Amino acid sequence: MANVLAVGEIKDGVLKKISKEVTSAGRKVADAIGGELIVLLIGDGADGLAKDVAAVGADKVVTAKASEFSAEGYANIISAVAKEKSVNVVFMPHTGDGKDYSPRVAIKLNAGIVSDAVGISVDGGKVVAKKPIYSGKAYANIKVSSDIQAFTIRPNAIEVVEKAGAGAVESTSASFGDTKAKITGKELSGGSKVQLTEASIIVSGGRGMKGPENFKILQDLCDLIGAALGASRAAVDAGWISHSHQVGQTGKTVSPNCYIACGISGSIQHMAGMGSSKYIVAVNKDAEAPIFKVATYGIVADLFEVVPALTDEFKKVLG
Repeated sequence: MANVLAVGEIKDGVLKKISKEVTSAGRKVADAIGGELIVLLIGDGADGLAKDVAAVGADKVVTAKASEFSAEGYANIISAVAKEKSVNVVFMPHTGDGKDYSPRVAIKLNAGIVSDAVGISVDGGKVVAKKPIYSGKAYANIKVSSDIQAFTIRPNAIEVVEKAGAGAVESTSASFGDTKAKITGKELSGGSKVQLTEASIIVSGGRGMKGPENFKILQDLCDLIGAALGASRAAVDAGWISHSHQVGQTGKTVSPNCYIACGISGSIQHMAGMGSSKYIVAVNKDAEAPIFKVATYGIVADLFEVVPALTDEFKKVLG
């Protein structure tokens, strides 16, 4: 029997949505190969969050204490639990933290790893990961041949499926161990009120916004519908908005259910960061803008007329 380990993520005592997504991916694989799904939660308050991952299929929830993040320390705990539970498949979040510790986990487990997977299937007892390549212009289906297979999952890429698991909770004695680096401080830039990489809806502005003062109309729409505020590189390079909002090849890669692009032409670099969005709505005065080639819905009009009108309509619908 091959067991599956899914690693959740806790921030400020809150279970991040990606935790349920990696759990659902693990449940799918565990059902296909006949193994047990173990979910590992590291951080303060982990015991109280076990029920949330049990609701999407966790057979067991292993908790570990950690008062701070350490890529080395997390890798030590994850690899120790994977060995203890005879795990053959490991799913981790493709988040800032996950991207830091996942290569270390792969090395410790002598595992092949596929990062930034947006789809998961099983073929011949091995996991097949679908991931974007060539800046999102194509997809590759990759099967890892090593005994232990490791994957990082892009946020919002895997559907969360409610499926009650036993959710038996146990703690692990695994610890950070001997680490060579530690976080001595954090410098926060503010960023979006809703995190870009986890948002279900993103409203982004580009060069067509004409200036920093005009991003307020996008923020008003975001506040109303619970969206994250994004931007193209052109807007960031112009100094209109901070880099923390940038979507694209040199910014953040996102996979929301709905991406609303306002005044964005749609360069290859930008589309590499948002091309996997489920629905794309483009608002641009230029009918020849490349963004319309990938848009689900296109509005050829002045964004300064369209966005306020959208906001007004949402106010009526949402009361």
